[in-house]
Amino acid sequence: MSDYLQDNLWAYLLLVNYLLAIIIAVTVLLKNDNPVKTLTYLFALATLPFLGLLVYYLFGIDHRKNKIFEKKYLTDNTRLKDWREQFGMTPDQQTDFEQRFGPGLYRVYQLLHYNDRAVLTYENDVEILINGEAKFPRLLEDLEKATDHIHLEYFVLYDDATGLPIIDMLCRKAREGVTVRVIYDDVGSKLSGSTKKRMTECGVEHFPFMPVLFTRFTGKFNYRDHRKIIVIDGITGYVGGINIRRKYDNSLSNPRFWRDTHLRIRGPATGSLQASFLLSWDFVSDDITSIQKNLFPDTKPDSQDPVAVQIAASGPDSDYANIMEALFTAINTAREYVYITTPYMIPNASIMTAMTTAARSGVDVRVIIPYQSDSWAAQYATDSYIESMLRSGVRIFRYNKGFVHAKTLVMDDTFASIGTANMDYRSFSINFEINALLYSKTKAKQLKEVFLRDLEESEEVELERWEERGISRKLQESLNRLWAPLL
Repeated sequence: MSDYLQDNLWAYLLLVNYLLAIIIAVTVLLKNDNPVKTLTYLFALATLPFLGLLVYYLFGIDHRKNKIFEKKYLTDNTRLKDWREQFGMTPDQQTDFEQRFGPGLYRVYQLLHYNDRAVLTYENDVEILINGEAKFPRLLEDLEKATDHIHLEYFVLYDDATGLPIIDMLCRKAREGVTVRVIYDDVGSKLSGSTKKRMTECGVEHFPFMPVLFTRFTGKFNYRDHRKIIVIDGITGYVGGINIRRKYDNSLSNPRFWRDTHLRIRGPATGSLQASFLLSWDFVSDDITSIQKNLFPDTKPDSQDPVAVQIAASGPDSDYANIMEALFTAINTAREYVYITTPYMIPNASIMTAMTTAARSGVDVRVIIPYQSDSWAAQYATDSYIESMLRSGVRIFRYNKGFVHAKTLVMDDTFASIGTANMDYRSFSINFEINALLYSKTKAKQLKEVFLRDLEESEEVELERWEERGISRKLQESLNRLWAPLL
């Protein structure tokens, strides 16, 4: 019997493969999805034994329908519902909003409110922080003032020259009686055993997000927590692209200049960052946090220029691709210009269509990407989109002062987005991300000025010259584009 099984093992494996392929094929057909996508999966399942199953698992399963964790507790929590209801928009406020920002941006607000009950909060004091050397001193000042709690959730947290002063501060505040909770992504972060032990001994509660055994080999195949959130006393919040690691701080001697953008928010919008953090905390700690008033204090900071802010969070826990849909709607709303900065431009079909049709309809669409990426695969995949964008009138600029890691969008001097989401498949569909949407003429103009300054450090890609790249280069781009959802 054993010899028979060994002699026919391959046949049995093929039989199991095609039984699974038939079941999946029926499932794919019943989804009534995009016909091209459906035919692609059916072809892969029929002609690529085992590999076809892997391709479907990595690309075909809609993990939003199979949520990693459930939002119901926080969504239905009475105290949180009461907090949200403070920010419902009245008809008069709607009229005022549309007069100030236009009906198109009201659609962005409505979309996120429908998708994720994302509230729009006014009377926020918002500070745009350019690069780590602006963020980290400001952050340490705010951490020093904490009296009740500090919540930190980061994709990259290192105990190096940049991270250790922050960890030291967290430990000191914990010893003073401040509640300190830390979430760090197990793949993106690097903390020594001694640092984790010290954090535990001084009273800092900390958990890795979805721990893995071999981080070196699993970094791209897991649903990672790409968010960068800090909430201090429920009043001050930080969100944006700057991680906690030495290379993000240009005041230190690093081999490459790091260009990034972050936000410091004081006001009710911090409550939305808080809600997002608590959801992640309940997941990683396997505990349900009691929602006390101190986590959502009533706060209206003094500001010469109060900003309306809406927080968009997305990930496998979301029913919809909230950030992607918000940016898609904003781009379609633009009438004058859309300026985008992103380290990885690997757009899905929706964003690609929005950008190219906007450009062809007369909108000034410009994109800044790195001249040299930190990932050769991502660079080839990004480059594969450049020619078609250029042909549609999208202007592409490659930042050559260093590495540009900022994730920003600004349009029409009225709207801006700053956050953690790149313009790529992973950010839109796989990773946990969070962006702050600013409905503010002042902040939009400020971010526009930042963009125009970055253009001075960038080289524009010319279509005629770009078309001259060799066939081997084009083939590398096309091959890497196939794997774009995993980059």
